[in-house]
Amino acid sequence: MTASTNTAAAEGALVGTPGRPARPAGYWERVTRIVDQAPPLTDDQRARIRAAFHQPESRRAAA
Repeated sequence: MTASTNTAAAEGALVGTPGRPARPAGYWERVTRIVDQAPPLTDDQRARIRAAFHQPESRRAAA
């Protein structure tokens, strides 16, 4: 196979989901059911998640 053939085959496999494989039927419905069954987050958990996403870039680069 040539590089162009490989690229065309790969692009055909990812139609509708660039860079990711297609999800099986009912995937997001299952995710929603699991999330709905989980207990609510505590204030401490929310604070930890918030802190993780709002760190300065220099600390993220060092990790």
